[in-house]
Amino acid sequence: MNIPCTGLLAVPAGIVREASSLFLGLLKIMVPIIILVKIINELQLLPYLAAVLEPLMHLMGLPGSMGLVWATAILNNVYSAMIVFVSLPVSFELTVAQVTILSTAVLMAHALPIELRIAQKCGARIVFQALFRIGCAIILGIILNFIYEWGGWLQGENTIVWRPDPQPQGIWGWVTAQLRNLGAIYLIIIGLVTVIRFLDYIHFTRLLIWMLNPLFRLLGIGKEAASITIVGLTMGLAYGGTLIIREVRNRGIPQKDVFFSLTLMGIAHSLIEDTLLMLLLGADLSGILLARLLFSLMCVFLLFKIWAYLPSKYVHRYLHPADAKEVKT
Repeated sequence: MNIPCTGLLAVPAGIVREASSLFLGLLKIMVPIIILVKIINELQLLPYLAAVLEPLMHLMGLPGSMGLVWATAILNNVYSAMIVFVSLPVSFELTVAQVTILSTAVLMAHALPIELRIAQKCGARIVFQALFRIGCAIILGIILNFIYEWGGWLQGENTIVWRPDPQPQGIWGWVTAQLRNLGAIYLIIIGLVTVIRFLDYIHFTRLLIWMLNPLFRLLGIGKEAASITIVGLTMGLAYGGTLIIREVRNRGIPQKDVFFSLTLMGIAHSLIEDTLLMLLLGADLSGILLARLLFSLMCVFLLFKIWAYLPSKYVHRYLHPADAKEVKT
């Protein structure tokens, strides 16, 4: 019996085309920013940001030197921050509570140049998103420090279970490492598109959106933005960035929904991968997952309630632009 293979080949080919298109869109955002961050690092400007963060580290019950770790995360990514963390001798003297607090701050505010650019492409106001993410990280860090000290929890000596591979030296080593990272992102995007297509095929995405819709409504996120919110929460803004941008543009999702979706994703994204990475440093799930998720939901809920009382001109100037329909009216 002859089995036509065109249909079987069409699906993988379509996935590769879609993933390639998404990846090229992501490259336009990432490559200039990667180069800019490299220049900042070469000019040794990172310690200045770390110095600004030192007083905030003390408020969270951390040594001032941990400001360098968070500054690295803010400008670069979680992996870079992990490498800096294990390179500092004081890191091995921290308690589990301190590592959990630092890791939580890193997860809520990292890779800001790239992730804020993605949010801006979707229509969010970049200044608010930056201040909101950093502010939430600081506030939660202070709260966790108070809770852990008050209860005497996680005060034992921390154990780091991860050691980084030697980092490539020189400009060519850096270029090779970046190409390797971008290649990994491309493969992840292919996997992401494949999984999403499969979940759509079995209608699991529709079921998940139906289950989470009551929660999303409390946060100001409508059905149209539910799917991109789920992508961001699970995969992260960097991996799912262009997919999110495409969904926003193609489906005409209301700007209000996009704003609250991106705001939630900003402080609570990549709940699987990034959480596992911080566990390698010794952080506890009570902070990096449970407290981070609950605090994020509460913050976005409160923001949604406050938003209802804000004049439209302030909302559109500082939070998100007006929809086309709003502009016409």
